[in-house]
Amino acid sequence: MANLTLVYGLRLLPEGEVTEIQDATLKLANGHQAHVTMHMIEGSREEIETQLKRSLDAFFDFYPEI
Repeated sequence: MANLTLVYGLRLLPEGEVTEIQDATLKLANGHQAHVTMHMIEGSREEIETQLKRSLDAFFDFYPEI
């Protein structure tokens, strides 16, 4: 399997500050665009870390061939 690129972003804000999240747009080398769905996790540091690890594991479950 070829090497892959994982696109992600992180930013911590006070709980309740975010009112809307939109998809991020990527421009690909072939001239096309792709979209990345943004997600939000709220809670304590420990809760956020636990959920983030679960989400990452679940993401790779979508791609068993990797």
